[in-house]
Amino acid sequence: MVKKDQGNSELVSIPEPTLRRLPIYYKYLKMKFDEKDRYVSCTTIAKNLNLKSIQVRKDLQVTGATGKPKVGYHIESVLSAIETCLGYNNVKDTLLVGTGHLGLALLGYKGFREYGLNIVAAFDTDPHKIGAVYHGKKVYNLSQFKLLAQRLKIQIGIITTPAEVAQIVCDQMVESGIKAIWNFAPVHLMVPADVIVQNENMSSSLAVLSKQLLERKRS
Repeated sequence: MVKKDQGNSELVSIPEPTLRRLPIYYKYLKMKFDEKDRYVSCTTIAKNLNLKSIQVRKDLQVTGATGKPKVGYHIESVLSAIETCLGYNNVKDTLLVGTGHLGLALLGYKGFREYGLNIVAAFDTDPHKIGAVYHGKKVYNLSQFKLLAQRLKIQIGIITTPAEVAQIVCDQMVESGIKAIWNFAPVHLMVPADVIVQNENMSSSLAVLSKQLLERKRS
C-alpha cells in the first residue's frame, strides 16, 4: 500500500506485513478505548498482541502516530491515524457476487462498516435467490451487475462463488470498471495489470495453521 506522508505530498510505501498488523492494532485499541483507557504504552500493546515493542513502534510510526515517554500513545489519536491511513473513515461501497453460505455470512457481518466497507447489494444466478433480501441487502440477477456497478461508480467487488465460475465473474467485474477484487473462491484469478486482487485462500491458511501446530508439538 502507498499513502501520502501527512507532512507533505510524498507517497510513502507501507510494507504488507505492517499493513496486515494495523487492523489488529486498531481492534485492540478500540477495545482499550471502550474500556475507558485513554493512553497505552508500546510495551503493553506488544505484550497483549504477542509482538515485539520495536515492531509495534515501527508499525504505528507509518500512520504518523507517536508516543510520549512515560505516558505512551494517546489511544484516540492513534485510532484516528489508523483510520486515515487505511481509509476506514472513507466508506467504500462494494458489490458481492455469490450468495451461498459464505456470501450470506459476509452480507450479515456488521463489522465491515467499522473498517470502511459497505456491501450495497449482492448478485447470483439462482432464480430462487434473485429478488430476495438478506440482512437488508437485495439479491439481483448477475446480468444486472455492470449496470449497477457503473451507475453507482463501484470500484470494489467481492467474489464468493464456486471456483468454476469465479473467473467468469471476475471478467465481468473488470468489464464493469471494478479496480479491486476481494476473492474468496479457491482459484487464481487472471486480471489486467491495473486491477488488484486480494485472495482469501482457506486451504492455504489451514495448511499454515497445521504446519505451525506440528512445529509447536515437536518443540
